[in-house]
Amino acid sequence: MLKRIATAAVLIPVVLLLILRAPIFWLAVVAAVVALLAVQEFLQLAERYSIQPFSKTTYVFVALFFLLLATNPGSEKPLLATAFFVYTLALAAALAPFLFLTAGMARSDLATVLPGAAASVCAFAYIALPLGMLVQLRQQWSGAFLLLYLLLVVWAGDIFAYFVGKSLGRHLMSPRVSPKKTWEGAAASMLASLAVGALLYDYGREISTFLLQHRLIEQRDGIFALQRPPLWPVLLLSGTLNVAAQLGDLVESVIKRGANLKDSGHLLPGHGGMLDRIDALLFAAPLLWYYAAWRVMQ
Repeated sequence: MLKRIATAAVLIPVVLLLILRAPIFWLAVVAAVVALLAVQEFLQLAERYSIQPFSKTTYVFVALFFLLLATNPGSEKPLLATAFFVYTLALAAALAPFLFLTAGMARSDLATVLPGAAASVCAFAYIALPLGMLVQLRQQWSGAFLLLYLLLVVWAGDIFAYFVGKSLGRHLMSPRVSPKKTWEGAAASMLASLAVGALLYDYGREISTFLLQHRLIEQRDGIFALQRPPLWPVLLLSGTLNVAAQLGDLVESVIKRGANLKDSGHLLPGHGGMLDRIDALLFAAPLLWYYAAWRVMQ
């Protein structure tokens, strides 16, 4: 418990400062490092399924993907950055299967090629693409505020699910997949995410003003110029992100249980591996990215 809290106390301020203030290039670099660490853990999990993924090729492919994002940080026109990202995503998704299958031609045991290529493609789509969406989300109008909103909604849901489920949880949600998750914790998680969404809706401009005054964001990264939407779409979005985050956590648990492991790694004391820490974001980030891209096009 103490290790979990201490690790969070150190990481949270660093992550918030990074998403609010860091230039896009450095945000992409950090996201690439996180992606590579999580991909490494994922591929190690795959090996416990008697699969031989193309590890080195996967690392190079993921690094090149983030390099493309870092070298096109966008401008004051986020639609251009969004278009470039979509083109990059489509190209990477189309090339990935052929790249890994081609690399498999050098293997002596051809029966390992398809499972290995599938694991490497899955690692890229499951981890690198959602983290890439986080980087591109930062380039949208109000991008820093949207990232702050995403993290607070996910973190609040995770914290309340953990503590309420541990103290009051009685009805197991999915004992085969995650023995400690309960419906009481899931309900508390949803309520916490909705509350955070409502609070950010009510005080969004005040928070943006505070961050701007302390030079933590640029004006385009707040919500000053946006027409205030009705409350119900914000609550709907917050609830959807919470469901996605909880599913992301459960999906990673499926992978770990199949590998007979409790954690994906031991990088973060009290939290397990990097993949354990970002699993909820991997499902929630694409949804918010799509919402932000759709909003700009309206």
